[in-house]
Amino acid sequence: MKILAIRGSNLTSFSGEFKLELDQAPLDRLGLFAISGATGAGKSTLLDALCLALFDRTPRLGGPSKVLVGRADEDEEARLSAYDVRGMLRRGAGKGHAEVDFQGKDGRRYRARWNVWRARERAEGRFRPQELSLTDVATGQLFGRTKGEVLQAIQERLGLSFDQFRRSALLAQGEFAAFLRADANERAELLERMTGTEVYSRLSVAAHKKNALEQEELTRLSHGLAAIALLSDAEREGARGQLGEEEVARVREETRLREAEGARSWYALRAELVGQEQASDVAVTRAVEEKEAAAPREALLESVRAAEGFRAVVSAVETAEQRCVLAEAEQVGRASQAEAALAASAAQRQVRMQAEVARASAQEAEASVRPALEEAARLDTRRAEAEREARETAELAKQAQAAETAAQEALALVQAAEAKAQGLVDAAQAWRASHESWEPLATEWPRWQRELERYAGALKEEQAAGTDADRLGKDVDRLGGETQARREEHQGAAEAEAQALALATHAEAALGEDTL
Repeated sequence: MKILAIRGSNLTSFSGEFKLELDQAPLDRLGLFAISGATGAGKSTLLDALCLALFDRTPRLGGPSKVLVGRADEDEEARLSAYDVRGMLRRGAGKGHAEVDFQGKDGRRYRARWNVWRARERAEGRFRPQELSLTDVATGQLFGRTKGEVLQAIQERLGLSFDQFRRSALLAQGEFAAFLRADANERAELLERMTGTEVYSRLSVAAHKKNALEQEELTRLSHGLAAIALLSDAEREGARGQLGEEEVARVREETRLREAEGARSWYALRAELVGQEQASDVAVTRAVEEKEAAAPREALLESVRAAEGFRAVVSAVETAEQRCVLAEAEQVGRASQAEAALAASAAQRQVRMQAEVARASAQEAEASVRPALEEAARLDTRRAEAEREARETAELAKQAQAAETAAQEALALVQAAEAKAQGLVDAAQAWRASHESWEPLATEWPRWQRELERYAGALKEEQAAGTDADRLGKDVDRLGGETQARREEHQGAAEAEAQALALATHAEAALGEDTL
C-alpha cells in the first residue's frame, strides 16, 4: 500500500479546495519530508482527510460521547455528537469532501472519496448522511453500493484495517500526549493500544490459567500415585528371582529358535542343491545324446569344409582359362597386324626401288639432252626433287624397319607371356584333374552352407571342432596365398599383353605415316 495524493475541501481549518500530490514533483523525489506549520494551520486536518476517505473515521474522534454541538438556535435533532465525523465540515460551509489516491496491494491505482453536505448545500441546513465511494482510476470501475461494501473493498485493497493503519502508519496526537502524561501502568496500556500488543496481555492471562490447570492435574496425579500400594522387600526379591528365571528361559528358547532357523536354512539349501544337481545330470545326458547324434553330420561337415577351401582355387583356374582364351584371340589379332606391317614395309621398299630406277632414267635422259640447256635445267630440277624424295623414302624405310623390329620384339614378348600363361593353365588343369572328386562338393556348396548354419550351434559346444577349424583355417590361408601368387602371375601376363598391344599400336601408327 502507498498513499499517492490527499485532496479535500471545506474541512475544519481549510476553506475551499486543498490538495497534496505525493507522486508529483518535488515530493516524488523525496524519501523523507515533514509537514510543519503553526497551531491551527491544518496539519492534523490532512491526516483526518486521509482517514475519512479511507475509513470514514479519524483517531481523534474515536470515542463515544453524548455531548451535542451546534448553534444555539438549532433544535436538538439538528445537532451532532461531539465525535460525529460529519463535524469535520467547516463551519459556514454547505458541503465538503476528502479524497485519497492510493496504490493497492495488487499494484493498481484507486481513488477513495468521502462526501458530506447539509440540506440544499446551505450552511444552515441539516446534515445529510455521509457517502463513500471507491473507483479504479485506470478503468473508472466503482466498487460497492453501500457504505459497508465500500469500506470492505477499501480494506481488501489496502490490506490494513483502521486499527492496523492507525498503529502502523498514523499515530494520533492526542494519544501521544496522553502517553507522555500517564504513569507506568497507563503507559503500558497506551502502548498496547497504539501498537496492538494487547494480544500479549491476553496470552499472559491464558498462560496463567493454563498453568493453574496443569498444577491441578499434577496434584491429582500425585494423589493417585500416593494411592498405589508398593511391594515389600521380600516381595520385590521374589519378583526379581522370578524375573531372572524367566530371563534365563527366554535366552534358552531364543538359542533353540536360532538353532532351528539354522537347520531349516540348511535343509532348504540342501533341497535347492539337490534340485540343481538333478537338473545338471539331465542337461549332461541331453548334451551327450545331442553330441552322439551330431557325430555323422560333423564328419560330413569336416569333408565339406575341406572341399570349401579349394573352391576359390577352382574359380581362379576357370578365370585364368577364360583370360588365356582372350589372350590367344588378342595374340592372333596382333600377329595379323604385324603381318600387315611387314607387307607395308615391303611396299615401301618397292617404292624406293622404283625411285632408284626413275633416278637412273633421269640421269640417262640428262646425258641425251645435255646440248639443250633449258631441258637440262628442267631435268636438273626434277633430279633434285627425285633425290629429295629418295632421301625421304630412305628415311621412311629406316623407320619402317625400326617399327618392324619393335613389332617383332613385342610379338616375342607376347609369345613368351602366352607360353607362361599356358603353363599356368596347364598346371591349374592338372590340379583340377587331380582333385576332380571335390568338384561335386564345390558345386553343392550353397546347400552345405545352409547345413553349416543349421548345425553351427551344436558345433560351438564341441571343443574338438575348434581345433579342426584352426587347422582348416591354416589350409585355407595357404591355398589363398597360392591363389594370390597365381593371380599375380596372371596380372604379369596381362601387363605383358598390354605392353605388346601398345607396341603394335605404335607400329600401326608408323606404318600409317609411311603410307602417307
